[in-house]
Order: sequence, then C-alpha cells, then structure tokens
Amino acid sequence: MGKKYSDGRPETHLTIPAEEYGIVLRHGSAELDGYGIREPLVFECDGTYLMHYDASDEKTGWRNYLATSKDLIHWDKKGVILDLGAAGEDDSSCAVYGVTYLEDGVWHMFYIGSDYHREHPYDIPDFPYVTMKAKSDSPYGPWIKQDIIPFRMKENTYYSTTASSGAIVKDGDEYLQFFSASVLDSDNITKRTLGVARTKDLDGEWAIDPEPLFPLEEQIENSTVFYEEETETWFLFTNHVGINEIKEYTDAIWVYWTKDIQNWDVNNKALVFDGSMSTWSKSVIGAPSVFRQGNKLALYYDGVEGAGFDHFHRHIGLAWINLPIQLPDKQ
Repeated sequence: MGKKYSDGRPETHLTIPAEEYGIVLRHGSAELDGYGIREPLVFECDGTYLMHYDASDEKTGWRNYLATSKDLIHWDKKGVILDLGAAGEDDSSCAVYGVTYLEDGVWHMFYIGSDYHREHPYDIPDFPYVTMKAKSDSPYGPWIKQDIIPFRMKENTYYSTTASSGAIVKDGDEYLQFFSASVLDSDNITKRTLGVARTKDLDGEWAIDPEPLFPLEEQIENSTVFYEEETETWFLFTNHVGINEIKEYTDAIWVYWTKDIQNWDVNNKALVFDGSMSTWSKSVIGAPSVFRQGNKLALYYDGVEGAGFDHFHRHIGLAWINLPIQLPDKQ
C-alpha cells in the first residue's frame, strides 16, 4: 500500500467518523464577508451560542466576526468585532481566530495577529502568526485590545515561525493553552504541531513547554478540546495539513485522546472528517471547533464547495459525533 502523502508525512489509520449535516453558514456579499468565511470557534453564554469566525470584506483584510444561534444550526451574522491594528503593529494585516475564556465575569480573548504585507483582497492570513490579547465584560464586545504579549516565537525552537492562539483549559490553578506552532526547516519546508503554554494569570505571560505536544512531522494546526465526563477522557480535535502534487492544504480533522491532560500519546489518534465524508467540500476540510449538545458533539469546520483548494470563498459546515465517543480498536 502506497503512502497517502507525497512527502511521506504521517497518516492515521484509525477512524472515529462524524456524520455530516452540511453548510450552516455561507459567506455573503462583498461588502460583508464576500471573500469567504473560515476558522469557526463556537462557545455559549446564557443559552445563546456564539461563533467567532474569520472573514474579509471588499475594503479590509481578514478580521474576527461574530454570529449567534439558538440551536447550533441556524446562525445570524452580527458583523466585525475586532479591527486591524495600525500600520506597524503586530495585527496590522489580520486580527483573527479569537479564542475566548470566561473567568470571574471577564471575557478574555486570545487572537492571532500578523503584520505580513500583501495587497487586498489577496491578504489571506499568513506567517508570522503571533498571539495577542483583548478582553470584554460581554461576549458580544466591545473587545478592548490589551498591551500584553502572552507569548511569541523563539528562534531555534519548534515554535520559531508560529506561536498562535489555541484552546484553553484550566487544570488545577494553572491554565493550559494548546497553541499552534511551526518551524521552517533547513529545506525551507514548514512543519506544524501543537505546543502547550502555561500561566496562572490570564493577563500575564505564558511559559511554553520546551517540547511540543506531538512531533513536528504530524503537520497539524489549530485546536479545540473536549472533556467527556462519562469516560473521563480528553479529546483534542485539530486540523491536519495534507499535501498533493499541487500544494499543501487543510485536508482533514484528526482527534487525539488521553485520560491525563498533561500527557498525550501520538499513537492515540484517529481521523474524524475529510473530503471523502463530505457531500459539498471534497478537498478542503479546515479548522475544527466542537460543542456538546445532549448526546451529540457538534463539529464545525470550513470548506470549499467542490474539489478546489482555494483559501477564498469558504463556508462553514457542521457534522455530528455520537456520544460517548467510541474509541477505535487499534488491533
């Protein structure tokens, strides 16, 4: 049996399949979010579901937007909630992927900024990605940017090219952030993984673990974490980056699992969703986010209608996973 990926990057041979529902949020007109919507992040407040997502209109680069829902299926767009920074600032070219955490009545947002330079509308977010901070008294905003540097890239590490926001979990008196990390190797090839950053103060500096959560060869980015109380198991959903004869692209959602959130085994992983399971996005499957509703887990992702690989004109789809999650047999 031949390798699935042209460069031999690791695969996963186990499956925990999700059942597709379909598109739940489409990009709109040019003046709103006509260049596409992607990278959903779903959370809840007082019986209303909120979704942060990235989008771009006809005049401005990629920013964080908000949509709301009462049933996780029908979403109402509320518009931009995070503007670009001024020229020269770390988020002058994009302000996206707003991960939230509620603590003592304060909403904290860790978002991705970049100061790369590319002409609109071709200013798709690109390296270098950095983690930035904002806060609000309400999940609806306004979000006030803070002069705080949670963490940054560091030379000669697994996060020398990227150190960008990810899922946040509190373990004891410590917060863990499963952030996206990447490095450009000696052959000018980008390798991607997740790392763990730690802090006891959400307005303070985070310390980054010296070793990545998983090997750089895994080629994964973005994270959403779910704890299943029935089985006392942690599940980390992430976006796998594949490669074909044309280019690299986000091709699947993988999941890793553990009983101990401080310790993960790279062999405990499975495919959850890819283009072969979708009726509408046959190649691109991007940026997972999960939220529990009763005995099902809602899995959100972005995709492109058809078999294209475009970063533009994406929509957000939904799939369902039955709970409790049935772990696959490794034999």
